[in-house]
Amino acid sequence: MHDDNKLPPPVALEQRGHDPDQRMFSPSAARNSAPILTVLRRLLPPDGLVLEIGCGTGEHAVCFAEAMPTLTWLPSDPDSESRISTSSWMHFKQLNNVLQPHSIDVSRAHWGVEHLAPLDAIVSINMVHIAPWEATTGLFSGAGRLLRSGGLLYLYGPFMHNGLHNAPSNASFDESLRSRNPFWGLRDIADLERVAEGSGLKLAETIMMPANNMSLVFRHDSK
Repeated sequence: MHDDNKLPPPVALEQRGHDPDQRMFSPSAARNSAPILTVLRRLLPPDGLVLEIGCGTGEHAVCFAEAMPTLTWLPSDPDSESRISTSSWMHFKQLNNVLQPHSIDVSRAHWGVEHLAPLDAIVSINMVHIAPWEATTGLFSGAGRLLRSGGLLYLYGPFMHNGLHNAPSNASFDESLRSRNPFWGLRDIADLERVAEGSGLKLAETIMMPANNMSLVFRHDSK
């Protein structure tokens, strides 16, 4: 069980203008929250601290925290608008097991949450394909530093396997991403496994999800 005495106290809601409702809404988050929750209920421990990397609108954070009230959820995002939206969702939901969002750049050597380690889990949803490869390598490096022995890193999104897409729509999506930013694109599971092993993690499960997405579960090597 995670030591609650190491958790920081709540901080004031980030402000943007004078609108009390600063929530943003994501159609994809609304669609995928339920299937992701089904997987996380099985994977996550009954209590402890979960760090979310790339919380976006904050809808996932409040959904999962509300459904699993004995876990403490720490959302993070480098984008200030996303943190504001997440804080607003927290304000409206009035949950006591969600901490105020942090600004974390996973490509940096220090994330600013090292004092909370060891973490029980790190969750990152739809992030690695819309960020440079350095963000992916940084994510695994941070997970290797901060996760407890046996802790998990959970990734959700579209992925390739041995250079192949699992659906034509994913191939089109990949092409679209790379046309927008040459440093973006769907990541190959084999490449992720190699990076994971260098950080002391191993791929434990690959779970097919709706809309040709996947859940990848990496475990921190307990040896």
